[in-house]
Amino acid sequence: MASRSPRPALDAATAPDPSARTHALVLTLMAAVFLSLLDSQIVATALPQMVSDLGGLDRFAWVTTGYLIGGSAAVPVCGKLGDLFGRKRVFLAALVVFLAASALCGIAQTMTQLIAARIVQGIGSGGLFICVLALIGEMFSPREGARYYGWFSLTFGAASLAGPTLGGILTDLAGWRWVFLVNLPVGAAVLVIVAATLRLPPARPTKAHIDYAGVLLLVLAIVALNLLTGWAGVTYAWDSPVILGLAAGSVLVVALFILSQRRAVDPVIPLRLFTDRTFTLVVALGFLAGFVGLGLINYLVLWLRTVLGLDVENSGYLLTAMMLGVVLTSWISAKVIGHTGSYRWFPVLSMGVFAVAAVLFSTAGPGTSTALVIGYVLLFGIAAGLNSQALSLAARNTASRQDIGAVQGTATLLRQLGTGLGVSFFAALTTSRLGTGLQEHFGGDAAVRIDADGSLSPEVLGRLSDAVRLELADVYADSLRAVFHAVIPIALVGLVIALLLKDVKLAGGHGLGGAGSEQSGGDATADSPSTARDAS
Repeated sequence: MASRSPRPALDAATAPDPSARTHALVLTLMAAVFLSLLDSQIVATALPQMVSDLGGLDRFAWVTTGYLIGGSAAVPVCGKLGDLFGRKRVFLAALVVFLAASALCGIAQTMTQLIAARIVQGIGSGGLFICVLALIGEMFSPREGARYYGWFSLTFGAASLAGPTLGGILTDLAGWRWVFLVNLPVGAAVLVIVAATLRLPPARPTKAHIDYAGVLLLVLAIVALNLLTGWAGVTYAWDSPVILGLAAGSVLVVALFILSQRRAVDPVIPLRLFTDRTFTLVVALGFLAGFVGLGLINYLVLWLRTVLGLDVENSGYLLTAMMLGVVLTSWISAKVIGHTGSYRWFPVLSMGVFAVAAVLFSTAGPGTSTALVIGYVLLFGIAAGLNSQALSLAARNTASRQDIGAVQGTATLLRQLGTGLGVSFFAALTTSRLGTGLQEHFGGDAAVRIDADGSLSPEVLGRLSDAVRLELADVYADSLRAVFHAVIPIALVGLVIALLLKDVKLAGGHGLGGAGSEQSGGDATADSPSTARDAS
């Protein structure tokens, strides 16, 4: 059947068969996402050997922090560049940057060189992630693409589970440098396959205007906010000059960025996107989901270690079970959304389950059975999984083709910022309550000392008597109860926002790689979701 789309159709030689070629191409793109996510996990077990070889113990945390900051900065910028110059072109450029930086990491001779290369690698990683999100959005209509957005969940789970183990194996067998060099053959294969097989309509014919001022201000704002959320209450006190200066600088730069976006011809984050009620509600929900979901994970682990008394191995098993809950629920929700075309109730369920899980954890303590705690932990995983793909699909459904990258980049950025602020906020709550509790119960007992992150080292725990350890568990339970109490109203606010979402059906039709007889650059329904919406 001839295409009804005004856009160029794929020729027979390159048109992917939905049952084979399309799946193969999407799997290749997921391999790039896997590399991007893997490198945020894989270095953890190799860090001690890196420090042993390169030195720089006082700076080794930047091997991870630099990667995350680089990725955060690249997400909105690369999303917008893909809108302007073509997503395939930007994806390939991001992959080249990622691979070149991986090679530089692998041959680094000093800690400074390694950190610099990791920042560049993070930029490539963020570009890969957001470009694949946008590519799936361009290749398929929102409803048709739901099945492929679900693959992100499986890829995330595989990277999370494989990262630490693979890092340890590579470090033991071949040395820590292969933690980075292993990216090269896989990435090169992805580069060749995507360059040869992916066919997309050309980018906008109009002349592109790069918003240099907006890019610079956005990068400065992201760096400042990441440093603020990472250092506040941990590296520096909340009222220290460094944190106060970062807070003031962040507010100033964000204000300047917003002003610049009002005046830019082609802004990095078009403010007109926020005139769409659904998009505004979705990014607000993404921010809150990152705040109470990912931002809370560290404190769930701390609760398991200090209140329930689990060792590293068993608490790791429970965390793995929670992550599997995230992955499976996210994948299943994407399948259901693709089948029904409706995403509205998944964010509602997510925020409701978050609130219930927080209530249950706030009532738990050292005497709570392990079986109940497993159920509580799984509830958090289910809550996180229920919204992850639903919000991505909802954001995509609001975007015209020329704004897919900007929409996905903005939504992803705000979710990441929510995570960072959540970690910082919960750290402040925990350390404040914990310090007061320790003083009340133990006074100046030198044997009971906590680390900067609120944890107790195994050596300290091993020296405590059973009675002291039980009393200490009560102190931790009370301190962390404040965290769960804080989650409840935040989740309820998210529940209210989710209820405000209209029942906007996912746009149908066929995209570039869609199933069916129409192999085209996408039809009107795929590009303009408003033509296919059913508002309740």
